[in-house]
Amino acid sequence: MLGAMALEWEQIVVDSVDPISLGQWWAAALGWVVVDKTEEIIEIRPEPDRLPGLLFVPVPDGKAAKNRLHPDFRPDDHEAEIARLVSLGARRAEPVQEGQHWVTLFDPEGNEFCVLSEPRS
Repeated sequence: MLGAMALEWEQIVVDSVDPISLGQWWAAALGWVVVDKTEEIIEIRPEPDRLPGLLFVPVPDGKAAKNRLHPDFRPDDHEAEIARLVSLGARRAEPVQEGQHWVTLFDPEGNEFCVLSEPRS
């Protein structure tokens, strides 16, 4: 049996039709900073020297199916955070079902993410 390797989580790569715009949107949504930007890519992080980051890279086609991976966020104020994200350009995915403790939103390119309610105790 092999021992565990020392790994550091560097970033998640996000395919995007317009990586600069989408990266800037996520930077505003998360309150993160841009740490690298060219004409084609943009990387954002919580702080300049803090990992992991999000790296937005160009792809020729838009999103075609449901994401296999999506982030969940748990804010202090559920309704206020949803309103803030929608004001930035997020869209609601569907009506919330009774008893559901999250709201699914889409970013400007249609990538799903959830805003959870009730902070963990």
